[in-house]
Amino acid sequence: MPTQPVVRIGARGSKLSLAQSGMMQRRIAASLGVDPSDQSAVERVAPLVVITTTGDRVQDRRLLEIGGKGLFTKEIEEALIEGRIDCAVHSLKDMPAALPDGLCIAAIPEREDPRDAFLSRGPESLEALAQGAKLGTASLRRQAQCLHRRPDLQVNMLRGNVDTRLAKLEAGEADAILLAYAGLKRLGLGHLPKSLIDPKACPPAPGQGALAIETRICDTEQSWVQALRHEATMVSVAAERGALTALEASCKTPIGAHAWFEGGSLKLIVEALSPDGVLAFRHSGETDASQLSDPEASARDLGFSLGMAIKEEAGDAIEF
Repeated sequence: MPTQPVVRIGARGSKLSLAQSGMMQRRIAASLGVDPSDQSAVERVAPLVVITTTGDRVQDRRLLEIGGKGLFTKEIEEALIEGRIDCAVHSLKDMPAALPDGLCIAAIPEREDPRDAFLSRGPESLEALAQGAKLGTASLRRQAQCLHRRPDLQVNMLRGNVDTRLAKLEAGEADAILLAYAGLKRLGLGHLPKSLIDPKACPPAPGQGALAIETRICDTEQSWVQALRHEATMVSVAAERGALTALEASCKTPIGAHAWFEGGSLKLIVEALSPDGVLAFRHSGETDASQLSDPEASARDLGFSLGMAIKEEAGDAIEF
């Protein structure tokens, strides 16, 4: 009898990461012929390997101060390269534009809601916050977008997992916080937001709401990888990450990008701001992805061209 293949899944140890990885674990197991409701069988063919990253360990500083968003992926990618795991499940918004040699984003499942969620101890929206209210966030993009709309706000650095941030809000360390709505929904907390931020008015982080399945390049055609791919999502996030590549965006660069399908067209809005929210540069465009032989490449080109247009317009006004 042939031996059942084992797919070892690398994940961070946070509650959200384990919830997201568990979703993918069950789908991988199903693609390998295992009943996804049989948890012991699922664990046998697709075990989770928990890996603590530098981004998890250092919680008292912004990511830009300690090396950027790649600190949420570095140790996991080392495990992939060394063959200790077979794939990794990441929040796509945490993935840098460039990946280590030999690795790739092999699959992106269907995307959750990409919007930012507004949570507070009273007011229903950012506009309803009192003059000089405290907004808690560790995201430069959220900081810049909120200050662009409400320059009177006091922005406090607020890092930590979802539970930690919710506890800090409840304790009064902030009057309001912004979190990815997708993460709240995956944790069963989708009822908590007071309101949701319009993604066309304030584009979220490129890839927000989507999960990335990272593998070694040699494993991209494995059947369990193919089973996780959602083509429409892969096209839309290709556009957003094309902009990311053009702007060479890191945690030092507040950038938002939102792609969506409307009719037969893929539409994209890209925005870059100064950290204080005073300057904002925005470009939008569309492409008929349905008529092309390589829709992902076309989407990526669209994102790249819009990102370059912003870079040219902004000049030295924003650090890229």
